Amino acid sequence: MLSEARAIEWPAAVEVLNESGRSPFVLICEHASNYIPPEYRQLGLHDKELARHIAWDIGAADVTRALSKRLNASAFLGRYSRLLIDLNRPLHVADSIPLRSEATDVPGNLSLDAAERERRQQMIFHPFQDRLRAHLEQRTADGRRNVLVAVHSFTPVYLGQQRSWHAGVLFDKAQALGQGLIAQLSKDPLLNVDANVPYGVSAEADYALVVHGDQLGNPAVLIEIRNDLIADPDGVEVWTAKLEQALRSVESLS
Repeated sequence: MLSEARAIEWPAAVEVLNESGRSPFVLICEHASNYIPPEYRQLGLHDKELARHIAWDIGAADVTRALSKRLNASAFLGRYSRLLIDLNRPLHVADSIPLRSEATDVPGNLSLDAAERERRQQMIFHPFQDRLRAHLEQRTADGRRNVLVAVHSFTPVYLGQQRSWHAGVLFDKAQALGQGLIAQLSKDPLLNVDANVPYGVSAEADYALVVHGDQLGNPAVLIEIRNDLIADPDGVEVWTAKLEQALRSVESLS
């Protein structure tokens, strides 16, 4: 058992909202937090670096929480910075624990031994995935559908390249659900929304959509929103409303 002080520094790896929600949608926000326990001394980074996108998905947690209420959906949010370990990366890939994020080196991740890697897996990665998996298994046992929607955000500029999209819908096997969401969001002629942008989906680069979604036959999409659009409460409200309407419209496609 962790001591009280230790428990404060190491909160539960996952924040669970509305676990008994009746919606078929299960919301996931792996990059909800930029929190790093004090013992890691910010991984050698300054406060301004940890406030950037490299440490978390700006605005994604707020959208996820609001969607959970509007849709009456369960939601699972990560409580640690992806710089410690990325909940949306397979454990064997290089950027599971990144040495460099975009153009920023992460000093605290250099030369990690196997014990430290295992520690982060046991403290952060596995508890999150196990809690989500148990929830999905219970819903299946209860005869309920699992439609996974991961909420992320991306930067307007990456390594000097401008990104013109307002949002992207990422998917592999869930073609009907993914294309349906794009069609609904694209009803607004001012929105630039496309499939599998600014990233694609693969078993080497993604975890939830593959492991909890496609491999188990659960329809799964990942929604990427440009983070300058959800960096304040007004933007969060606007995009929560857009996504709620779009998701309700495609519920039958899943």
